[in-house]
Amino acid sequence: MSSIFETSGDSKIKSVCALVAASAFLIALTVGCSSKNYVRSQTAPIIQQTNELDAKTAADHRNIVDTDERAQAGISKAQSAANTANQDALAAGQSANTANQSAQEAVNRVDSLSGVVANLDNYKSISDVTVTFGFDKSVLTSSDKKQLDTMADGLANTRGYILAVTGGTDTVGDANYNYQLSQRRADAVVRYLAAKYNIPPHKFYLIGIGKDQQVATDSTAAGRAKNRRVEIKLMTNMGTEQPTTASAASPTGL
Repeated sequence: MSSIFETSGDSKIKSVCALVAASAFLIALTVGCSSKNYVRSQTAPIIQQTNELDAKTAADHRNIVDTDERAQAGISKAQSAANTANQDALAAGQSANTANQSAQEAVNRVDSLSGVVANLDNYKSISDVTVTFGFDKSVLTSSDKKQLDTMADGLANTRGYILAVTGGTDTVGDANYNYQLSQRRADAVVRYLAAKYNIPPHKFYLIGIGKDQQVATDSTAAGRAKNRRVEIKLMTNMGTEQPTTASAASPTGL
């Protein structure tokens, strides 16, 4: 009898142990599933935000690349346009220089009018003006240009005219240099009148006299200022009926 009871007790104990083990397994399984679900619920939003951030970063990168490409294309186009404009400006400048050089070469450069102009006695001076220059200068001032404008305004109504342009200097400096300086001063007058009033080159007769013909004493600063001059005479061979375009202007010292 005692054996039977012992056997029966062992079986119960084993059953209880099996039940406890099964319960523990179920509890562990339940706890494991709950933990996974919790982790999944917590990490899902983070993963979604990360994916969205990656997508936004990729979109921003594409936009930056597109903007950079457009900017580079714009810069390249602007540079090309600038290069073309520079080339056009250079070509225009070269054409202007060529035209100016041709015009200057076509101007009559003489030692005196009497030896060049036929029947010079038939030409009458109908107006004249004198402009003066600073020491060693050959640039027209605004005052000089106003005097030239006064004389040139009536040229359109004047027939058979020539312009005798005589450049002079004071006695300071080398004689050859002064001849060249007087020529540059006369050239400055010709360039201004030719460009503004479209006067043909053959109408000009340039005479560079350097310091050979003084209009005032060089012993004073005022006298030297008067000698640094260009005299422009408007002459015509069409008689005395031509309108007077300007009266003689008194030079002002610089």
